[in-house]
Formats: sequence, structure tokens, C-alpha cells
Amino acid sequence: MLDKDPAHAFVPYPGVVLPHAANGPLAGLSFAVKDLFDVAGYPTGGGNPHVLALSGIKTRSAAVVQHLLDAGAYCLGKTYTDELAFSMNGINAHFGAPINGGAPDRITGGSSSGSAAAVSNGLVDFALGSDTGGSVRCPASHCGLFGLRPTHSRISLDATLDLAPSFDTCGYFTRDAETFARVGAVLLGEDTAPLPAMPRLLTPTDGWGLLDAEVVTALRPALTRIETLFGKAAEVLMAPQGFERNYWAFRYIQGREAWLTDGELIETHGLALGPGVRERFAFSKEVTDAQFESSWAIRREVTAVLADLLGHDGVLVLPTMPDIAPLRDADESTLEDYRNNAIKLLSLAGLSGFPQLSMPLTRRNGAPLGLSLLGPAGSDRSLIDMARRIAQGQ
Repeated sequence: MLDKDPAHAFVPYPGVVLPHAANGPLAGLSFAVKDLFDVAGYPTGGGNPHVLALSGIKTRSAAVVQHLLDAGAYCLGKTYTDELAFSMNGINAHFGAPINGGAPDRITGGSSSGSAAAVSNGLVDFALGSDTGGSVRCPASHCGLFGLRPTHSRISLDATLDLAPSFDTCGYFTRDAETFARVGAVLLGEDTAPLPAMPRLLTPTDGWGLLDAEVVTALRPALTRIETLFGKAAEVLMAPQGFERNYWAFRYIQGREAWLTDGELIETHGLALGPGVRERFAFSKEVTDAQFESSWAIRREVTAVLADLLGHDGVLVLPTMPDIAPLRDADESTLEDYRNNAIKLLSLAGLSGFPQLSMPLTRRNGAPLGLSLLGPAGSDRSLIDMARRIAQGQ
């Protein structure tokens, strides 16, 4: 257990020593777990005081946590999450905001805020998070970390609090590419759709067009670095029918599923939700059957178009987020505008269920800025190998 937590990353639960294998592929590595996953000896609070009060102490760990322990890693505790995992800010109205180790004056991003803070501040070697709408990719970009949203359902979410199940995934963070690959080998197994050694690069002109010129300038050398290794990227469109269409399809499906997951809990127990989260659940309650069904039709179309675009050998190189993290003192309106713009970039992986990996390749104004690889379903470890080669420049 940690004696001190200067990053405000860990929920201050009483310490529990979890048995772990003495040897294994992750022996010697420490990790932390987002407080959505059950861990034996701890409650699961989900970033909300009512959920914490109702939890009780868990008697077994989520399958993914136990898998890591069995591989030799040791757990140092549970980390803060944004409330009910329904935020992208890293600011919890009840428990505060973890500190971004890559830019302490800026937000970590959420909802895997504590996990990203723990890793970026060097408190653990890696940490588990979850990604529904961007909750691993966003803080990875903001905090200067490697972060993976895997192919949907590739990593078990057994004994984990849901938000929107058809989008929810288990991801993770590390500071370096080698540890990232080491953990990925344990969590992911073998790829079902491995990429060739020299994949076909694609870059979305419409995705890059969402960025201000200064952000494009900051990311351009990283794209050039990738093209030097893998060849010139062909220009494509990531949202040929427009970003607004994808944005609303994602919002309506996520909203309906989030209300089905948490609506009864919220209304039965009168949960006092924080700013932003409260409004998102109010929106979610009002999603209609027609909106939900038409959004699923769009989702199927988006997935088919992307699958055709990528084929068996294509990798999309795209900005992870619209910019560096907002400042910690930004107002709620500024944060919500930033979140809504980010969803336009982030929703493609969510709608399709395809894997996306954010890499810490550059900085702007002294703060980290991520660039992503998005590949076909089942190509997760190939993307990790690409990221390792990019980080090593070979």
C-alpha cells in the first residue's frame, strides 16, 4: 500500500494486501484499479457516496484484476473515478480532482482520472481504467500516457459497474511502451485479426479538420515520424456522413443505456449528482425509442463503412483529443464544450467497437498531446507493437 498519495489518485480505503503470484509475466509490477472494478476486501464506490454506502465489502475480485494478480503484479489500491463514470473531466463533485502528472495545472480528464493520475505521477507501473466514450483515451492524451481502448468485449468486465454496456470496455495506462506491451500480452491474449508488419496507414482529413491550426502544427511531426516508419498515409474521411450524425448516434445510445443502468438507482435513492453528470443523466432519461433505434441503424452503418475502409491491413492515424487538457479552473460550460467536441473524435471507436490506442508523442504549451492508432477489430496487440516501434523509432 502507498504511504502517501500526493496525486490524490487513490480512494482512501483501509489498506488490503491482495495475494499475488510470486512469479509470472508481470512479476515486480505494481498496479491500481479504477473504483468501478470489484477488488476483494474493498467496496466499489463508483465515484458516488450513495453507491459506496450500498456497496459493502467485496469478497472476490473482478476477473481482470485476478488475472493480473495471477500474472505476478501486485495491487496498491483503488483509484478515483468520475461520478458513475459519466464524465470526461476528471473532476468529482464529491471527492475532488486527481492531479495530472503531465501538466499539474490542467485536468486529468475522466472518467479514469485516478488511474491516469497514479500512473502519470509514477505511483504505480500501470493502472486499469474503463472506456465508454473516451475515459481511457482522453486522460492518456491529457497526462502523457499510453492508453488502450480495446476491441469491445475483448477484456472481461465481470464484476464491474456498468455505464453503457454496448460501449463499455476495460482499458489500461502505462508510462512506457515496453510495460504497455508486457501488460497487453497478459490482458489480451493473441490477436484474432493481426496486422501485417507494414500496415496501410490512413489519416482522416475531416478529423484533423476539427483541430485548431496550432494543434495540427504540434501533432504534425508525430504523424511524419509514423509515416517515416510505415509509409505515407492515404487521406480518407472518418465521418463521411458528417460528425453531427455520429455524435448524436453515440449520445442517444449511450444515454439510453446509461439510464437503463443507473436510472432506477438515481431515482430510488435520490442520488445527489454533481454538475455535468446531473445534466447528462437528465438528458439520458428523455432519449426516445425512435432516437435509440435510428441511432443503432447509424451505428451499424458506421461500423460497416469503417470495416471496409480498414480491411485487414489498415490503421487510421488520428488525433486523440481536440487539444491539450483544459485548465483545472475552467468553468463547467468550457469543459462541456470541450467534451462535446472531443466526442466527435472519440465516438468512432465506440460506435464500431474497434480498438484505439493513444500514444504520448508530443506536447503543446508544455502539456501532453496524444496521437492515436485505430485498427480493425481484434488487432489490439498489433497496434501495441506499432506503438512500441514508433516509441523506439524503429
